[in-house]
Amino acid sequence: MNEQTFSLQPFPSNESPPNLKISGNIVRNGNKLAIRYMLEGDLKEIAVFPLSNTPSRKHELWKETCFEFFLGIKNSARYWELNLSPVGHWNVYRLDGYRQGMQEETAFENLPFNIQNQTDVLIVGLDIDLDKIMSVQQAIEVAITTVIKDRNGEVTYWALTHLGAEADFHLRDSFIIHL
Repeated sequence: MNEQTFSLQPFPSNESPPNLKISGNIVRNGNKLAIRYMLEGDLKEIAVFPLSNTPSRKHELWKETCFEFFLGIKNSARYWELNLSPVGHWNVYRLDGYRQGMQEETAFENLPFNIQNQTDVLIVGLDIDLDKIMSVQQAIEVAITTVIKDRNGEVTYWALTHLGAEADFHLRDSFIIHL
């Protein structure tokens, strides 16, 4: 079992980031992966709409508040982007290389995850079986990110590290967690 904790940082900009903290942990046990995000702070300033009664696969979740992570197989250009909306919607994309060949990953027909929305903390957790997309022997590299949209429509981009001149979650050098 390989478990790591994380803390995300906002992309440096002229705007002051919201008074938030985003942390969590990620665990790989065999080919099972579990990730937990904890968003703490003044959550009433975040644009999070009520939980959907019918969570479903949706496109462009990153235009709103969205918890994301990227999985890459070590020594391979291919990677996956997983999007988890705090209202319950989700998506998984497969890419052939840096922002190339993006398409829905059809190996996943649903992506059930947990959302706990409390006064000053939002917890998003996902347990996923990677058998559908990779073998247990393959080492993976992970980038963990979050997009936060506030009630004024301002967007901040959070990640383990920011290596580009602009916020870019797809940069393979930012897949810094090894599992």
